[in-house]
Amino acid sequence: FLFALKLVMQEDVVQYKLFLIQSECLSSQQTQNRLTHLTEEILAKVAPLLMQYIWQHQPFNLKYHPEKCGVPAHIGGSTQFGDNVEDEWFIVYLLQQITKDFPELAARVEDNDGEFLLIEAADYLPKWLNPDTSENRVFIYQGELHIIPSLSKSSSVGFPKDVVPGVEQALALLSTNTEACLASPKIRTAVRKRIAGYPEKIKAGLHHAHCYIPAGIASVLAQRPDLVAPAVSAFYLRDPVDLQACRRFKTFPPDTRVLTMVTFSRCLYAQLQQQQFTPDRRSGFTLPPRSHPQYRAHELGMKLAHGFEILCSKCRTPSSEPDAPVSCNPQWKGFMASLKKNNYFRGELEGSARHKQLTRSAENFFKQSVVSTSSVLTPGEEILRLLQDCDTLAVEELKKQESQLPQEDSDSWLDITAQDLEWMLQERSGIREGEDSEEEEVAGYSLVAVSQGMKSFLNTMSSHEGAELPWSSSAQPFNVDPESISSALDKLLGGKAEELDSDDLDDDDDDDEDDDEVDDKVKEEDDSSGNAETDGTQTLDSLKSYMDQMDEELMNTNIGQSFSQTVNSENDHEPGEIQPLDVDFNLVSNLMESLSCQAGLAGPASNLLQSLGVHLPPNSDPA
Repeated sequence: FLFALKLVMQEDVVQYKLFLIQSECLSSQQTQNRLTHLTEEILAKVAPLLMQYIWQHQPFNLKYHPEKCGVPAHIGGSTQFGDNVEDEWFIVYLLQQITKDFPELAARVEDNDGEFLLIEAADYLPKWLNPDTSENRVFIYQGELHIIPSLSKSSSVGFPKDVVPGVEQALALLSTNTEACLASPKIRTAVRKRIAGYPEKIKAGLHHAHCYIPAGIASVLAQRPDLVAPAVSAFYLRDPVDLQACRRFKTFPPDTRVLTMVTFSRCLYAQLQQQQFTPDRRSGFTLPPRSHPQYRAHELGMKLAHGFEILCSKCRTPSSEPDAPVSCNPQWKGFMASLKKNNYFRGELEGSARHKQLTRSAENFFKQSVVSTSSVLTPGEEILRLLQDCDTLAVEELKKQESQLPQEDSDSWLDITAQDLEWMLQERSGIREGEDSEEEEVAGYSLVAVSQGMKSFLNTMSSHEGAELPWSSSAQPFNVDPESISSALDKLLGGKAEELDSDDLDDDDDDDEDDDEVDDKVKEEDDSSGNAETDGTQTLDSLKSYMDQMDEELMNTNIGQSFSQTVNSENDHEPGEIQPLDVDFNLVSNLMESLSCQAGLAGPASNLLQSLGVHLPPNSDPA
């Protein structure tokens, strides 16, 4: 189920907030100063990770936000992740690390789906937690997921489930009852599994490819590799008006093309690679035959150049006045000190080529994320500014570097076999927690398991919220409330006159007779036991007679002929006598027939069996 936000949020946008756990003793100015200082420290801490990450649309950012509408002062931001949902989970990892390194902060994160952390762990949530009761209850604190509990008979910590706690109330409870607010191990494991692999996963999510691109683009990407993202998006979302600017490449002429290495995220590379596009003849871009060994590099470079040209065609040439160097900013010195404290330069000697490259990356990050500017440049304006500020490398010099390019990455990860997809779906659904033994697999394929699974499913209790799967790890043991059962029995047996309905009051004579019978049963317990057995036998006999009459009527109909009877010898039954149904055989055979009709595709039968934890092998019998 979805934890939807009550307030409308832009689609594909994740919002995150970092609160001070204990801010009651601080004035508003002290809180602002503390949060502003923490912002600089946090950005310096995560800068080494952010500099090597390529975002789909918007980067991770933090700014101070004063108290407003009952929400305490905090630092936070929002990021549009678009088609790359991995950006969202990378932010969850960052928040986990930030709250671990800065234990005075607690984080909240949500997107247009609401509490997406709870969606990830939906199979393990307590029964009381739903979209209406989850508001202001989910926090990341000290690197772990915490959920503000609901009041119960066993615990007095928390808030009633029908009460929405304020953020300050929730933070106060979180600081004083941290252990009680800690989410269950299964919930935390589900979320931790989703962000497993970072920070190594950052490099694994990149793809390096050779591209023939104009020299101007090569110079821009050498300084700002992250600008490949808006260029790919511009090409991917192009329209006929955009392509008018690509009839004549004014900013990036095709005759300056060179072979260089371009770094993409896997999502960006897939978007660029899978697009089918033929350039305008007037553009000057010509592609070699598909059999040419460098055809892919020419095609990728052509598409990328179109994206850069579209970006630059939508903006004016920026002012030629150079920006003040970052060293003049009073925050730069503290930012550099934090980078050195976190071993950002990795022991590189000052003045070396690697040290200069890291310093340049730090300056770009400082301009984008730390310094708040009144006017934010568009990607096209940034590209034009970079072309003005830097000396474009000579085409001849870039061509000399072509022979020294490292090998590009294989894009075999784009091809997914049916087995790979099946494994991914099983892993995603939580079916495989590890390598199953052969005995477990055989048991999963057992037809007896199909019948038993259906019986277990039908015997479980359900409500208006849906059926409870018998194998679900979220299923809670059934609790018996003696008082509720006693009250229900009193109403059912008519123990209280005021609780009887009109039908009960109309049958006074029957009630009197029943009372007399009860008195007799109290006086003669042995006789009452015998009478109860007699009454039960008569009821069963009466029910059996009704069922026999129904069988006789249905025996010669299509419904009766659609079932299989129990296989018995001829001596077991008289001719024409109705044989009992083999319920298990009919159940399994009908399910197998439904699976066969699905022809290996998804359908009601396979979905039902998988939800019951029963996994059947592919049908190997074409008949």
